[in-house]
Amino acid sequence: MSGRTPHDLRNLSRQLVGHFATHVAPCATLPGDALHGDITTVTRVCLELTIDLLEGREPDDKVERLQRAAADWAREGIPIDTVHHAVHEGFRLAFDLLLTRADPSQRPDDPAQLLLRILDTITPAVALAYVREHQAAVTEHHTAVHTLVSALLAGHPTSTMARESGIEIAPAYAVVALHIPRHRDEAHPNVDAKVVARRKLRRLQAELATRCTGRALSLLSVDGGTVLIPEDLIPEDTVTDGRLDELVLGLSAAGQVPVTATVIPAATEQVPDAADRAHELLDMVLRLGSMPGLYRFADLAMEYQLTRPGPGLDRLGALLDPLDTYPDLLDTLRRHLSTGLSRQRTARQLQVHTNTVDYRLKRIGQLTGLDPAQPSGLWYLRAALIARTYRDAGPGLAVR
Repeated sequence: MSGRTPHDLRNLSRQLVGHFATHVAPCATLPGDALHGDITTVTRVCLELTIDLLEGREPDDKVERLQRAAADWAREGIPIDTVHHAVHEGFRLAFDLLLTRADPSQRPDDPAQLLLRILDTITPAVALAYVREHQAAVTEHHTAVHTLVSALLAGHPTSTMARESGIEIAPAYAVVALHIPRHRDEAHPNVDAKVVARRKLRRLQAELATRCTGRALSLLSVDGGTVLIPEDLIPEDTVTDGRLDELVLGLSAAGQVPVTATVIPAATEQVPDAADRAHELLDMVLRLGSMPGLYRFADLAMEYQLTRPGPGLDRLGALLDPLDTYPDLLDTLRRHLSTGLSRQRTARQLQVHTNTVDYRLKRIGQLTGLDPAQPSGLWYLRAALIARTYRDAGPGLAVR
């Protein structure tokens, strides 16, 4: 067996590759240059490694050659199951051919055990090399995406970056601002909060990639951030279509937290302004304690206008000054508005009886002169609460 020449091994390798192309489905789908180039080389290495182990030599250099090949395949996007099929089939056939041609006196006492030893030697090594290279490629891609999104949000030229990274720039995007609240386990005293937060974010990013076929551009942290969804993945009318709402619900389910989002459609050159507005809207939604979900500008046009600085904002905010010494009344008003004027839901949130809610709303009317039971009084109370929230709360809450 040791007298087998390199020429013999090359011929045998080609025979095995022909077998792969005909009988091993994952290998048959590979490009011709990969099948007759890399696969042929790897098959020959498998043969040489098998010979080494049969003859009691350590095949260290050959293991390294297989690892380099696995890393190359990871960079080229060849699936890992195809890599394993090729390696395992190569060893199986090589082992069988070499044993049938070997001198009977040179055959191992337990061929099955030797084959398992070969596979135990090579499978972890190949998988580790593949995964390491794949992770490096993913990290490189994420870095390119983050750089590109940062440039889009800043209004910087992106054509060169897009060309170098291979990421397509869409003519327009749905600019989504996201708030991701803390997972309940992040507050658990016996659990690493950072690990919980990272896992939450990974689940959410995986859901985003699945729903947007990997084409959404995002800049996210464990608290939230910005997502740019290409226009062809969403309808032109983002006001009435429900697909973005379903996306936010899917992100909430994946992250196991109630996600809040706002969206502004924009042409690519208008992304910076749209992102600013989307995050202003998100900041407003969070300040007002609104329910989680997706909000569009049309949902918040009045509230947005009421938050603009000026004497009107100060005057509206002052309407609730009589409640300064009654924090329970102010909290009741805020929750009552956020629940859509539902006395039952407000009572559940406050953990009081609905009669208590009724009493507090009546008391608010007495102190402010604005009756929550009347449309005009309710409108002024809502406007005053919005204005007061911005007057008193200071810097914004939303994550950019």
